Amino acid sequence: MSGNSTTIRLTMAQALVRHLAAQFIEIDGERVRLCGGGFGIFGHGNVTCLGEALEQHRDELPLWRGQNEQSMAMAAVGYAKQKLRRRFMFATSSAGPGTTNMLTSAGIAHTNRLPLLLLCGDAFATRLPDPVLQQVEHFGDPTISVNDAFKSVTRYWDRIIHPAQLIQSLPRAIDTMLDPADCGPVFLGLPQDVQGWAFDYPLAFFEEKTHRIRRQTPDEREVADAASLIQTAERPVIVAGGGVQYSGAVNELTGFAEKHGIPVIETIAGRANLVYEHPLNCGPVGVTGSNSANALAKEADVIIAVGTRLQDFTTGSWSAFAKDAKIISINAARHDAGKHSSMPVVGDAKLALNALSARTEGYSTPESWHNRAVKERKEWDAYLDANISTVSAEGTNRPMSYAQVIGAINRVCDPEDRVVAAAGGLPAEVTANWRTLSVGSVDVEFGFSCMGYEIAGGWGARMGQAETAPDKETIVFTGDGSYLMLNSDIYSSVLTGKKLIIIVCDNGGFAVINKLQNNTGNVSYNNLIKDCNLAVEPFAVDFEAHARAMGANAETVDSITGLEQAFARARASDRTYVISLKTDAFEGWTGEGHTWWEVGIPEVSDNPDVRAARKDLDEQRKEQRIGL
Repeated sequence: MSGNSTTIRLTMAQALVRHLAAQFIEIDGERVRLCGGGFGIFGHGNVTCLGEALEQHRDELPLWRGQNEQSMAMAAVGYAKQKLRRRFMFATSSAGPGTTNMLTSAGIAHTNRLPLLLLCGDAFATRLPDPVLQQVEHFGDPTISVNDAFKSVTRYWDRIIHPAQLIQSLPRAIDTMLDPADCGPVFLGLPQDVQGWAFDYPLAFFEEKTHRIRRQTPDEREVADAASLIQTAERPVIVAGGGVQYSGAVNELTGFAEKHGIPVIETIAGRANLVYEHPLNCGPVGVTGSNSANALAKEADVIIAVGTRLQDFTTGSWSAFAKDAKIISINAARHDAGKHSSMPVVGDAKLALNALSARTEGYSTPESWHNRAVKERKEWDAYLDANISTVSAEGTNRPMSYAQVIGAINRVCDPEDRVVAAAGGLPAEVTANWRTLSVGSVDVEFGFSCMGYEIAGGWGARMGQAETAPDKETIVFTGDGSYLMLNSDIYSSVLTGKKLIIIVCDNGGFAVINKLQNNTGNVSYNNLIKDCNLAVEPFAVDFEAHARAMGANAETVDSITGLEQAFARARASDRTYVISLKTDAFEGWTGEGHTWWEVGIPEVSDNPDVRAARKDLDEQRKEQRIGL
């Protein structure tokens, strides 16, 4: 590692790792390393050069080996969520299939505006050995590799074809991951030969740097316009998204709502902005929402959307809000702030809410609207009590449901345990039925709605949680479909000592999509295991035995009481603990609280039920807001 007094000669890979290790961030007055480490599976495309560099910095940037590139990057996403986007982890793979495995994970990070650094091997920049192992050739454009596929799911993309490029590219990549408006995944393609090429890097490139998350002050005129509109509101409602937590604006949101008496409804990503017991928390809104939130949303005349991208599950495909309601959208990202002709307030949520509160001094919602919110919330609370009960109103035992499982764990967990769920039926059921016990304690991945995130994301979340709250649990809810799709990080969690409590709800296949299939007039086909093409009689997977084979403790239960007792044993366990139980595929779904959701239904069909569903779709479309 020669050089002169102002430079040091390093390989590109060595410089990349050394620069990463020198980056810090200030969080609540504490200076910590910006990158929490990484996940890596080595192959010929990254082991000899990047691997050599990572080994030299194994203490500053610990590397964790997962079992699948997709799940490793998902774990990095789970870590970033738990750290509220203030820290990130990287994931590295060799070339070819190892890299393409991470496309799905990049999609999760991109959709959810989360930082993720992908360091992937690439073909030789010189092209002298071409075609190399795992290289996909493009005859008309030799500059293209499979790595170009990441351009659609990343915020920043570069291929480092000379070591000097790193001096410009790596800081820009880090800036992107820390930018509240532009936050998202970064992809750096690292050709095998360039990783090992040396360059005289300036020593200044490796000086320690402390980052701070930018807080963009909103434009005074936008604040003034929004304040004027709020003061005319007779039925205002706040839609609180995940951006509230990323801004650290939970206290400001709560204070603003309390000062002006405005009911708060939450998106899926914003589900843990207010604890359930807060009197202004009127529940989740949208397709996976609550009667209380959706009733208020439909009648609101002014909607104050804070830190949300207004996805279709939040807006009920834009049918959840009245057509003449005015929307104020507070968001750090201009793109999100202007959706559906919203009145934009582009800026940091904490600063914007404080500015708005100062300009709306003396305003409070009419008592009639406040009373309406209280009434709706009380009725929803009573519905939840019945929905999570094992006994029906008639006194008979109900089939075991997701809602009962969620209610049971909710009763016996610690208020600060973290809950992770994703895709399938559980996101809707967790969102609707989980009574939030502490702020920021719920991670429902429903931006990209990615099956398989549950266990992998839980593993990454546990890494982040263990840094600050090692005595709390990370609880993963997963269905049998997601479990079978991606479960290998049970083994990873045991090996690394990052304990999870995993609740596996086995309903015999992709039951929620079967429900959608049936609800749109279609017959059951290829979703439940029993409705697939089979060579043998369908049989249940022994999830307990499978989990034990990967080193976890595990058991199977057949009742809600048994589940609660098993959870106590899981909490006492020294390693990952899997609890498996069967839930009903047809009965017990949360039947209330849903807005309409637009899905494609055939215009022409021989099935009269499908034709009826199409007719209903056309009628429901009349309720949609027409926006931009």
